[in-house]
Amino acid sequence: MEIAIIDYGVGNLRSASKALEYVAPETKVRVTRDPDRVKGADYIVLPGDGAYAHCRNSLAALPGMIDSLYQAVWQDKKPFLGICVGMQLMASVGWEYGETKGLDWIAGDVVALKPRDSRLKVPHMGWNSLVNIKPHPVLADLAEGSFVYFVHSYHFVPVRNENCLAATVYGEDVMAIVGHENMIGTQFHPEKSQKVGLNLLRNFVNWSV
Repeated sequence: MEIAIIDYGVGNLRSASKALEYVAPETKVRVTRDPDRVKGADYIVLPGDGAYAHCRNSLAALPGMIDSLYQAVWQDKKPFLGICVGMQLMASVGWEYGETKGLDWIAGDVVALKPRDSRLKVPHMGWNSLVNIKPHPVLADLAEGSFVYFVHSYHFVPVRNENCLAATVYGEDVMAIVGHENMIGTQFHPEKSQKVGLNLLRNFVNWSV
């Protein structure tokens, strides 16, 4: 079995790869810019840090990568995990530094955080608890109130409630986990979320869709 972590110049690649190697020691974990390796992988991870537009443009700058992602994830239904901005790129459009089209795998917009409590700073950075967790194989044993690590200024607002798997509260309801069929995305960083994050990654690499 092979896990492909897409290297498009953004994201916490080393931490993500080390975490996946830890939870799946008998699995090949490849950090790659090769679209053919992505198509051939059994599991695909798209990390992301920074601004939405920069991440989207960086992904598009890898020749053939978006086509390979579409074939592997949308057509071949291979398990996919988006992390932070990698999760946001699953949306229809992002509004950071203007309008930028996303992969449009889950209908919705990525918009600025606007906490109603003026004491809450943006970016939202640090540990926060998960609420309204829905049953899902990747979220098995993920308890209500589990703390995970966030770093973001924008958040994903899905159109359909069925795509909302868990939330957090930061002066407003913020989507923490989204999903659709063989795809799942976390706004937080599981590779930085200690035991909770490692359990989620372990569930992901054992997920049969």
